[in-house]
Amino acid sequence: MKPFPPQNVVTPDREGARFVVPALGRFYARSEALCYALLRFGYGAIILTHGLPKALGVSHGSMADPMAGSIKMIGTVMGLPFAPQLAFLVMLLETAGAAMLALGLLTRPVALLMTMEMIAISYAMGPTWPWIDRGIEYPVLLGLAALYFTIRGGGACSLDGKLRREI
Repeated sequence: MKPFPPQNVVTPDREGARFVVPALGRFYARSEALCYALLRFGYGAIILTHGLPKALGVSHGSMADPMAGSIKMIGTVMGLPFAPQLAFLVMLLETAGAAMLALGLLTRPVALLMTMEMIAISYAMGPTWPWIDRGIEYPVLLGLAALYFTIRGGGACSLDGKLRREI
Protein backbone atom coordinates (compact mmCIF):
# COMPACT_ATOMS: atom_id res chain seq x y z
CA MET A 1 0.00 0.00 0.00
CA LYS A 2 1.49 3.31 -1.07
CA PRO A 3 1.11 6.03 1.57
CA PHE A 4 0.68 8.84 -0.95
CA PRO A 5 -1.10 8.86 -4.33
CA PRO A 6 0.36 10.82 -7.24
CA GLN A 7 -0.14 14.57 -6.84
CA ASN A 8 -2.27 15.04 -9.96
CA VAL A 9 -4.88 12.39 -9.07
CA VAL A 10 -8.17 13.39 -7.48
CA THR A 11 -9.27 10.29 -5.62
CA PRO A 12 -13.00 9.57 -5.66
CA ASP A 13 -14.58 8.02 -2.59
CA ARG A 14 -15.40 4.32 -2.53
CA GLU A 15 -18.82 4.69 -4.19
CA GLY A 16 -17.30 6.50 -7.15
CA ALA A 17 -18.62 9.96 -6.27
CA ARG A 18 -16.21 12.84 -6.67
CA PHE A 19 -15.36 15.32 -3.96
CA VAL A 20 -17.08 18.70 -4.12
CA VAL A 21 -13.72 20.26 -3.31
CA PRO A 22 -11.24 18.15 -5.31
CA ALA A 23 -8.27 19.28 -3.21
CA LEU A 24 -9.85 17.54 -0.24
CA GLY A 25 -9.56 14.22 -2.05
CA ARG A 26 -5.80 14.61 -2.21
CA PHE A 27 -5.68 15.74 1.42
CA TYR A 28 -7.73 12.75 2.60
CA ALA A 29 -5.66 10.32 0.54
CA ARG A 30 -2.38 11.78 1.78
CA SER A 31 -3.40 11.88 5.44
CA GLU A 32 -5.18 8.51 5.63
CA ALA A 33 -2.11 6.39 6.49
CA LEU A 34 -0.97 8.83 9.16
CA CYS A 35 -4.45 9.10 10.68
CA TYR A 36 -4.75 5.31 10.79
CA ALA A 37 -1.39 5.12 12.57
CA LEU A 38 -2.58 7.78 15.02
CA LEU A 39 -5.76 5.78 15.72
CA ARG A 40 -3.76 2.57 16.22
CA PHE A 41 -1.23 4.37 18.45
CA GLY A 42 -3.97 6.00 20.53
CA TYR A 43 -5.71 2.65 20.99
CA GLY A 44 -2.49 1.05 22.18
CA ALA A 45 -1.80 3.95 24.55
CA ILE A 46 -5.29 3.69 26.06
CA ILE A 47 -4.94 -0.07 26.60
CA LEU A 48 -1.46 0.46 28.08
CA THR A 49 -3.00 2.68 30.79
CA HIS A 50 -5.00 -0.38 31.88
CA GLY A 51 -2.06 -2.79 31.77
CA LEU A 52 0.64 -0.77 33.52
CA PRO A 53 -1.21 -0.47 36.84
CA LYS A 54 -1.67 -4.25 36.83
CA ALA A 55 2.02 -4.78 36.06
CA LEU A 56 3.25 -2.22 38.59
CA GLY A 57 0.76 -3.08 41.33
CA VAL A 58 -0.54 0.49 41.63
CA SER A 59 -4.09 1.78 41.76
CA HIS A 60 -6.03 2.72 38.64
CA GLY A 61 -8.90 5.14 39.04
CA SER A 62 -11.19 3.83 41.76
CA MET A 63 -9.54 0.39 41.64
CA ALA A 64 -7.03 0.00 44.47
CA ASP A 65 -5.61 -3.25 43.06
CA PRO A 66 -6.33 -3.71 39.33
CA MET A 67 -4.69 -7.14 39.18
CA ALA A 68 -6.91 -8.39 42.00
CA GLY A 69 -9.89 -6.91 40.15
CA SER A 70 -8.93 -8.83 37.01
CA ILE A 71 -8.50 -12.05 38.95
CA LYS A 72 -11.91 -11.54 40.58
CA MET A 73 -13.62 -10.81 37.25
CA ILE A 74 -12.04 -13.82 35.56
CA GLY A 75 -12.59 -16.24 38.44
CA THR A 76 -15.80 -15.08 40.11
CA VAL A 77 -17.77 -13.25 37.44
CA MET A 78 -16.76 -15.35 34.43
CA GLY A 79 -16.23 -18.57 36.38
CA LEU A 80 -13.02 -19.49 34.57
CA PRO A 81 -10.33 -21.67 36.16
CA PHE A 82 -6.74 -20.48 36.54
CA ALA A 83 -7.87 -16.89 37.14
CA PRO A 84 -4.47 -15.63 38.41
CA GLN A 85 -2.68 -17.07 35.39
CA LEU A 86 -5.26 -15.69 32.95
CA ALA A 87 -5.06 -12.28 34.68
CA PHE A 88 -1.29 -12.38 34.16
CA LEU A 89 -1.83 -13.03 30.44
CA VAL A 90 -4.31 -10.13 30.30
CA MET A 91 -1.69 -7.90 31.95
CA LEU A 92 0.88 -9.00 29.34
CA LEU A 93 -1.57 -8.27 26.53
CA GLU A 94 -2.42 -4.86 28.00
CA THR A 95 1.25 -3.89 28.41
CA ALA A 96 3.50 -5.59 25.85
CA GLY A 97 0.62 -6.16 23.42
CA ALA A 98 -0.57 -2.57 23.73
CA ALA A 99 2.94 -1.27 23.04
CA MET A 100 3.24 -3.61 20.04
CA LEU A 101 -0.11 -2.45 18.67
CA ALA A 102 0.81 1.21 19.17
CA LEU A 103 4.00 0.64 17.16
CA GLY A 104 2.29 -1.60 14.62
CA LEU A 105 4.32 -4.73 15.38
CA LEU A 106 2.51 -8.05 14.83
CA THR A 107 -0.61 -5.94 14.55
CA ARG A 108 -3.04 -8.59 13.38
CA PRO A 109 -2.42 -11.29 16.02
CA VAL A 110 -2.22 -8.75 18.85
CA ALA A 111 -5.39 -7.01 17.68
CA LEU A 112 -7.17 -10.37 17.42
CA LEU A 113 -6.27 -11.12 21.05
CA MET A 114 -7.54 -7.68 22.07
CA THR A 115 -10.77 -8.30 20.17
CA MET A 116 -11.24 -11.52 22.13
CA GLU A 117 -10.43 -9.72 25.40
CA MET A 118 -13.03 -7.03 24.69
CA ILE A 119 -15.64 -9.68 23.87
CA ALA A 120 -14.87 -11.37 27.21
CA ILE A 121 -15.06 -8.06 29.10
CA SER A 122 -18.35 -7.21 27.39
CA TYR A 123 -19.71 -10.62 28.38
CA ALA A 124 -18.56 -10.22 31.99
CA MET A 125 -19.87 -6.66 32.38
CA GLY A 126 -23.09 -7.06 30.38
CA PRO A 127 -25.92 -6.60 29.86
CA THR A 128 -25.63 -3.02 31.17
CA TRP A 129 -24.90 -0.68 28.26
CA PRO A 130 -23.87 2.81 29.56
CA TRP A 131 -20.21 2.99 30.56
CA ILE A 132 -21.10 5.34 33.42
CA ASP A 133 -22.90 2.37 35.02
CA ARG A 134 -19.90 0.06 34.41
CA GLY A 135 -21.53 -1.03 31.18
CA ILE A 136 -20.18 -2.43 27.96
CA GLU A 137 -20.29 0.42 25.45
CA TYR A 138 -16.59 1.22 25.98
CA PRO A 139 -15.33 -2.40 25.57
CA VAL A 140 -17.70 -2.90 22.60
CA LEU A 141 -16.21 0.14 20.85
CA LEU A 142 -12.67 -1.01 21.69
CA GLY A 143 -13.51 -4.49 20.44
CA LEU A 144 -14.80 -3.16 17.13
CA ALA A 145 -11.68 -1.02 16.71
CA ALA A 146 -9.46 -4.03 17.50
CA LEU A 147 -11.41 -6.09 14.95
CA TYR A 148 -10.73 -3.36 12.37
CA PHE A 149 -6.99 -3.47 13.21
CA THR A 150 -7.10 -7.26 12.86
CA ILE A 151 -8.53 -7.04 9.35
CA ARG A 152 -6.52 -4.00 8.20
CA GLY A 153 -3.16 -4.85 9.71
CA GLY A 154 -0.44 -2.39 10.67
CA GLY A 155 -0.70 -0.07 7.69
CA ALA A 156 1.96 1.96 5.94
CA CYS A 157 3.12 3.80 9.08
CA SER A 158 3.92 0.77 11.24
CA LEU A 159 6.79 -1.52 12.08
CA ASP A 160 4.94 -4.25 10.16
CA GLY A 161 4.94 -1.92 7.14
CA LYS A 162 8.61 -1.03 7.55
CA LEU A 163 9.58 -4.69 7.91
CA ARG A 164 7.33 -5.53 4.95
CA ARG A 165 6.05 -8.56 6.82
CA GLU A 166 2.53 -9.12 8.10
CA ILE A 167 0.63 -12.13 9.28
